[in-house]
Amino acid sequence: MNDYAFPESIVETEWVYERLDDTSIRLVEVDVDTSVYDQGHISGAVGWNWQSQLQQGLVRDLIDKEGMQKLLSDSGIGNSTTVVLYGDNNNWFACWAFWQLKYYGHNDVRIMNGGRIKWELEGKPLVTTKTQVDSVPYMAKEPDESLRAYRDQILTDLSKPGLALVDVRSPDEYSGLLVAPENVPQEGSQRSGHIPGAKNIPWAQATDSDGTFKSYADLLQLYTDKGVTGEGDIVTYCRIGERSSHTWFVLTQLLGYSNVSNYDGSWTEWGSIVGAPIEK
Repeated sequence: MNDYAFPESIVETEWVYERLDDTSIRLVEVDVDTSVYDQGHISGAVGWNWQSQLQQGLVRDLIDKEGMQKLLSDSGIGNSTTVVLYGDNNNWFACWAFWQLKYYGHNDVRIMNGGRIKWELEGKPLVTTKTQVDSVPYMAKEPDESLRAYRDQILTDLSKPGLALVDVRSPDEYSGLLVAPENVPQEGSQRSGHIPGAKNIPWAQATDSDGTFKSYADLLQLYTDKGVTGEGDIVTYCRIGERSSHTWFVLTQLLGYSNVSNYDGSWTEWGSIVGAPIEK
């Protein structure tokens, strides 16, 4: 882990276990299956629902600045709090929350390597009692738009030399055989396929069987073999932006690539844009 560009962005399960009583740390669980937290979570962890708390209800968009301030405040998180995120499915939505916290300027935020799967494999304890916290003041920064990509930007930059688009979905989604993962309802976009020129590097290739991230050397080879070298602008995307935030985390925090943005509109938006180019 010491080879990673920003090793401070990752903590191990044992590190967390040894600090369960540290009041300067707030554990946050964010799961694909929003019912998992209630079934058992790490002591002291609060749960965030990605569907209702990390995005807006009427407008398709991320939670806004004021909403993020309230969410963090209500979670007992101050500006100086160390936030440790973890979740199911190898930290899919934990990484999405990490990306959003960085988008709004939280300084000290980390991912628990391996997420729930590693914690459970090690037999570490879970509790079912919901964590009660006191609200604290929080002031979010203005969004860092360099971390986020938008459809009009991509449409304009498609022919730009050096642009690397990383499609982190499954090969069947990339090829156009599926519109969404097999376990997800086949809805959300009008067309299947991928953005022209995008390289298909499925997000799960960056992790081992216990949910932990692969070594720096293995990750570097994974991406450079597909021509994603860290030079020029890089845009990651998936179906709704959560799997691509996992890859965004790998590229920025572990490999240290700069100029990486996450296109959270992803395929549900691109596949429905009138006139947008698509490859299969």
